[in-house]
Amino acid sequence: MTDTTSAAPRLRPRIVRRDPRDLTRLPVNARFMTKEKFDRLVANIKEDGCLTSVPLVYGAGEYPEGQELILSGNHRCDAAAEAGVFEIDVMLIDDVEEKQRLLARQLSHNAIEGQDDPATLKHLYDQIEDVDWRAYSGLDDEQLQLLAEVQPEGISEANLDFATVSLIFLPNELEAARTAFEAARVGQDESWLAARADYDQILDTLASTHAAHKVGNVATALHIILSIAERHLADLQAGYTGPEGGATHTGHVGLETVLGARTLPAPAAVTINKAIARAEGLKEIPRGQGYLLLERLAGEYLSGSNAEPTEPR
Repeated sequence: MTDTTSAAPRLRPRIVRRDPRDLTRLPVNARFMTKEKFDRLVANIKEDGCLTSVPLVYGAGEYPEGQELILSGNHRCDAAAEAGVFEIDVMLIDDVEEKQRLLARQLSHNAIEGQDDPATLKHLYDQIEDVDWRAYSGLDDEQLQLLAEVQPEGISEANLDFATVSLIFLPNELEAARTAFEAARVGQDESWLAARADYDQILDTLASTHAAHKVGNVATALHIILSIAERHLADLQAGYTGPEGGATHTGHVGLETVLGARTLPAPAAVTINKAIARAEGLKEIPRGQGYLLLERLAGEYLSGSNAEPTEPR
């Protein structure tokens, strides 16, 4: 390929005003626009009363003045005409150019474009409160779905510093780490649905955790939050215990919310298992419903000599 930057003279484009109806459309245009997006563009131009981006056109005497060829912006010109705008600003190239250079310019305007960083895009979009202006932005369903999946720290080329990190585990931690990585790999396609208010609360909690523990990784912050929740499992009793001390529903709850921990010592578990097995054998409780024995023992405890708390001696 020859060096075209030095083989041809510099362009000298100028801004002129034209009627979009009179400009010559490309006979073949690789760029297409869905009707939904075109209608959105027409609505935006009607809202503004003008075209806010400049099409590129070519004349150089090959086309009559006012009827120059649109190299880039065919859809914008069509939308302006549809919106009832009779004059628009265009950038006019009136230096003579070969057909292949015109084609190259046409394709470059369609092909060379930037990419949106999802996290930055979400940050900007969230600052638009008015529904009509959100629609004006032109973001489609696919892009909005992308925004919904953005994490608090966007991982993209725009804000990611690449580095190699080695993780070293002690022998007693290695198996737990393998289990955690495997669980993450298996569950990578899972989706969770939550209300927008819950999402904002999660972001606020993550931000507070980042600041308190001086960690920069979302996964680490989430691990800290889960560790705090594990230490307060008994607080979940408020979900099924009413103000007067009675149950607020008849559904099942986790045993850890009763005991305040997910585990108990093995000797205690053996004793409880033996008691449940004996009660089932005597048909005092249905098989598989050992909690009934615990409930009965707790009821007897509450109705016995320990029913009323006493002052310590």
